Amino acid sequence: MNIDRLVAIDVHTHVEQDGHGCFSLDQELMDASAQYFRADQDRTPTVAAIAEHYRERDMAAVVFTVDAASGTGHPALSSEEILDGAAEFPDVLIPFGSVDPHAGKAAVTRIRTLVERGARGFKFHPSLQAFEPNDPRYYPLYEAIAEAGVPALFHTGQTGIGAGLPGGHGIKLRYSAPMLLDDVAADFPDLTIVMAHPSVPWQDEAISIATHKANVFIDLSGWRPKYFPPQLVRAANTMLRGKVLFGSDFPVITPDRWLADFADLEIKDDVRALILKDNAVRVLGLG
Repeated sequence: MNIDRLVAIDVHTHVEQDGHGCFSLDQELMDASAQYFRADQDRTPTVAAIAEHYRERDMAAVVFTVDAASGTGHPALSSEEILDGAAEFPDVLIPFGSVDPHAGKAAVTRIRTLVERGARGFKFHPSLQAFEPNDPRYYPLYEAIAEAGVPALFHTGQTGIGAGLPGGHGIKLRYSAPMLLDDVAADFPDLTIVMAHPSVPWQDEAISIATHKANVFIDLSGWRPKYFPPQLVRAANTMLRGKVLFGSDFPVITPDRWLADFADLEIKDDVRALILKDNAVRVLGLG
């Protein structure tokens, strides 16, 4: 990967379809999230489609799925297949793995296997996976990730998955409160944690955690920048200038749509470069 050639690194994109035509979510959740985000583009891109999309834009992308088989009852896409697919596009794709937190020791073993296979980090979605990330029963997962020296990316705040459905399709937002990750960050100081999204309704908590914990970062995916909470913009411009990362949440938000809004955001010119690429280079160990 030629870092100098890249104009940006998107640290948050979803593989929604595998090579066999299987989807990452059931149709009801897929339709609800598309409506929530008003997404009119391809909602189920494959690894190859994502690579083409980002290569055309001289960008790199972190790609992953979410293994929420226990939380949703829907079969997960194969992280192994995603890693193998991303290996065909090393100039633009940075693959993360995902494991079902409820799988216990098998999940820990799988983390180590996925790292050996090329995983550059791991994605968790506590609400979708139905787990409290600060429960000690999940600590062996973080031990394995910290030992591998790769980051853990956690969904935080409200989720568009299940939004507008009766009972939110059973998905509980409280699992994604960022303060639960403060415990994890304190107990695993060698684990790099990225809190995904503006963490509404807990934005101030996320800012406080990222300010207090050297090993915690924030990605800006899942929201168009014109809707960012003002305190997040202020923090990104000042005390968190080195800890905020560009993420789109592709395919529900495209990098084009995100960057068009970001161009109008009141961000200092020197901070823009940090957010769009430089901070991700450091967090992902790409330097």
